[in-house]
Amino acid sequence: MAALEAAGGPDCARFVGGCVRNALVGRLVDDIDIATRLKPEDTMAALRAAGLKVVPTGLAHGTVTAVSQRRPYEITTLRRDVETDGRRAVVAFTDDWAEDAARRDFRLNALYADRSGAIFDPTGQGVADARAGRVVFVGDPNRRIEEDYLRILRFFRFFAWYGRAEPDPAGLAACAAQAEGLARLSAERVSKELLKLLAAPDPRPAVRAMRTTGVLDRLIPAVAASAAFESMVGISDDPVLRLSALLPDEPERIAAIAQGLRLPRAMEARLCAAAEGPIAPSTPAQGLRAGVYRLGRQAVMDRLMRARAEADGADAAGALALVAGWPVPRLPVGGRDLARLGIDPGPETGRILKAFEDEWVAADFPFDGHAERLSRLVAARPGRSG
Repeated sequence: MAALEAAGGPDCARFVGGCVRNALVGRLVDDIDIATRLKPEDTMAALRAAGLKVVPTGLAHGTVTAVSQRRPYEITTLRRDVETDGRRAVVAFTDDWAEDAARRDFRLNALYADRSGAIFDPTGQGVADARAGRVVFVGDPNRRIEEDYLRILRFFRFFAWYGRAEPDPAGLAACAAQAEGLARLSAERVSKELLKLLAAPDPRPAVRAMRTTGVLDRLIPAVAASAAFESMVGISDDPVLRLSALLPDEPERIAAIAQGLRLPRAMEARLCAAAEGPIAPSTPAQGLRAGVYRLGRQAVMDRLMRARAEADGADAAGALALVAGWPVPRLPVGGRDLARLGIDPGPETGRILKAFEDEWVAADFPFDGHAERLSRLVAARPGRSG
């Protein structure tokens, strides 16, 4: 800030957006954005003159990133929209703070603060909204959404994180009316917003509102009934598990939804595995250990959580602790052991090892008796007489 003010005067730069909002309501500030009247080239010159590292991250939109003590600070020139298509905007730079505020999404995000902590609220209602937990579009909500249809999801995401009482009726109506515009967005932007929403402490009111407006059905075709999701939020803060509870119990349909949202392959695999069927918390310890060995620890924990959610929060502490803490053993025999018994490498080796593994797992992973069990299987192989 000192570097920018040295170049443009005491009122040329202010903190903006989320860092101001969060500081105002006592939330953690995880990143710091700065708005400035300086043009991008002047911003870079000022930062370099102060010995700061500069990265030109988005010059077309007036954004550069300064790095100080290994921490990035995004600095953007004040701007106004010249043209928008619902996904991206052509901007012109300005030195008018009110013009810059007018293009922002919600009043609680259109807040600025100088280095002394003095807050500037160009809409006149951003501070009150932040303190009251109101998420209200700047100006006409339909126009704001038409500038970038992602703002539909941002409306519900910010309501999930900051909202209290009921969603703003005008904003809700605009999201419902403009929901078809979500199809214009990249799947990656949509899924990123959805997962951020589901990571909120309690996203249930926001998801209910998304259902009533038809927005949720556009993101997740044939979305599951709400009871399991409502319960899952109460027992897990994992956004992937919460998403799982919104999806049908059909891995093939889940895979299609995940691919439509361009979710990472590992997340898609996890969601599909979780839907293979719930594992009851009352499952005996031996069955849980076999499941962890066969399916993987994460899949068993997810399926236990799905069962717990479907049973409206049934106790699963013991089962979950066992699954989380059990050290998965390695198969105690291999091809070399069979070679010592005269079995040459080939299909027969795989068949015998598979039979050994099945017996070993069924016996609950005994620590001894491996040589005897393997010798018996070798002796009993087809075509060998007693």
